[in-house]
Amino acid sequence: MENNCLYLFDFDGTITNKDTLFDFLQVSFPLKYKKIFIKFIPLFILVRFKIFDAGKIKQRFISQFLKGKTRSEIKKLVQYYFECRKNTLIRPKALEYIRALSNEPNKYVVTASLDLWVEPFAKYLGLRLISTEAEFINEVFTGKFATPNCNYEQKAVRIISEIQLAKFIKIFAFGDSKGDKNMLELATDPFFRYFE
Repeated sequence: MENNCLYLFDFDGTITNKDTLFDFLQVSFPLKYKKIFIKFIPLFILVRFKIFDAGKIKQRFISQFLKGKTRSEIKKLVQYYFECRKNTLIRPKALEYIRALSNEPNKYVVTASLDLWVEPFAKYLGLRLISTEAEFINEVFTGKFATPNCNYEQKAVRIISEIQLAKFIKIFAFGDSKGDKNMLELATDPFFRYFE
């Protein structure tokens, strides 16, 4: 019998207890992280006041660290990060809830974070992944995104384009911020900050 439930989870702040974009780059580049972060503070403030586009600034920030690196170089950084953080980053209540869904086939992480570092966590949790995707040309990261920043209305756009929502009787969605609003509106059962 076909399963009629769909589960959608935001990643940063919902499944995790911190924002993984900054954490991943800080763990991966401990020597240069602070210098680059300080340089970007004025831009982050302008994003906060909606003067600059968050996706573009995020792309520029990530590019400072990862542009020009090969897929295999990034995979090594990602694997190290995953091993460092897998036992401390995931909220215990989220882990327990997701583990209890082990027989449910239709469960996804839907995140603005890049597929690069979210992928091993999604696999570990048995979740499919919808995310902002990194652009590679000849196995080298260009510093650009291959898809729009998967946040706000883009979360709903990506979900609708990748999942046939009409076949589900129940849609459970979990988020923790304004960026999840559009995703939560697609759900029959929306949960805000459920795992905190």
